Amino acid sequence: MFNLVHFLLFVLHHLLQAQALTLPQDISALKAFKSSIKQSSIPSWSCLASWDFSDDPCAVPRRTRFICGVSCSPDATRITQITLDPIGYSGQLTPLISQLTQLTTLDLSDNYFFGRIPSSIFSLRNLQTLTLTSNSFSGSIPDSVTALKSLETLDLSHNALSGKLPKSLNSLTSLKRLDLSYNKLTGFLPKLPFNLLELALKANSLSGYVSKSTFDGLTRLEVVELSDNSFSGTLGAWFFLLPSLQQVDLANNSFTHVEISKPAGSNSDLVAVNLGFNKIEGNLPVNFADYPMLSSLSLRYNRLRGAIPLGYSKKKSLRRLFLDGNFLIGTPPAEFFAGDTEVTGSLGDNCLRGCPANSQLCSPRQKSYAICKRAYSGKPRS
Repeated sequence: MFNLVHFLLFVLHHLLQAQALTLPQDISALKAFKSSIKQSSIPSWSCLASWDFSDDPCAVPRRTRFICGVSCSPDATRITQITLDPIGYSGQLTPLISQLTQLTTLDLSDNYFFGRIPSSIFSLRNLQTLTLTSNSFSGSIPDSVTALKSLETLDLSHNALSGKLPKSLNSLTSLKRLDLSYNKLTGFLPKLPFNLLELALKANSLSGYVSKSTFDGLTRLEVVELSDNSFSGTLGAWFFLLPSLQQVDLANNSFTHVEISKPAGSNSDLVAVNLGFNKIEGNLPVNFADYPMLSSLSLRYNRLRGAIPLGYSKKKSLRRLFLDGNFLIGTPPAEFFAGDTEVTGSLGDNCLRGCPANSQLCSPRQKSYAICKRAYSGKPRS
């Protein structure tokens, strides 16, 4: 008897789903969304081509209409996700998308959407994932983005966005992943959301110092990618002591100094650091050797001097080391050239003596004596 009742309830549930009607405001928003896209950019086999409004978008089962691109709530009355196939749809994002008030995911990545991101989109308070990467959106990022309190992933990378970052970015308290790389953003880094796990702002025109107040309270931050910007000044010792930090890429900026302290209790998850192509002066930071899991380190093409710390060669976790393009002197540690060494990279284009010519680590060849002499205002010391 129980199984029969259970079966009848199951059938009734699916019959109700089949008869359920999507809320009219959601249907009108979907119609506006599709009509804003150039018909010539909608292939006959695409998700959008299957959006035929002679059927209800949330009707179950789906056979030939609305076969992909949209997802609905369990009661089949509301649109909860729009995830388009990346085939080159072209058009502008309609402001009427704000009618989809139960939308949790909007993913339009790898298409040809253009124009400004409508500010009305930031009224979607249930939005958790906003992915507009690899399109042609322009204009600034509206301050109203900070109203999305449920947002966990924001990816606007590979567009043509300009202007400054929203000042109250830290009010996105649920945000875990932020990627605004490959745009035209300017200005300073504002205070960041404290739940952030991954930060990517590569290839913009951001400038100023990387300050402790910006990263204050970010105890979960694992990945920081700020390469190809114009950040300058000193990178303080506090940065590499962020408790969950694993990967750092700050290459191609204008940092002049870096301070490295030993991790507390020799505990750190730091695995990879790229500080190449900056203007960093002084000696190689000895304390990098005290980060127990560090396997990749690049300080290439800076203005570093002095000898290579012996600790670098004794570090068993280190697999990739790029120190080329500096003014390092002395003889590199013999451990780098032992038969069982697993270190790859480059010590070339320095002022080193006795770097074995048959070792790949010593390529390219060292700077001329004349260049090294000028760099040290006289004879380079060992």
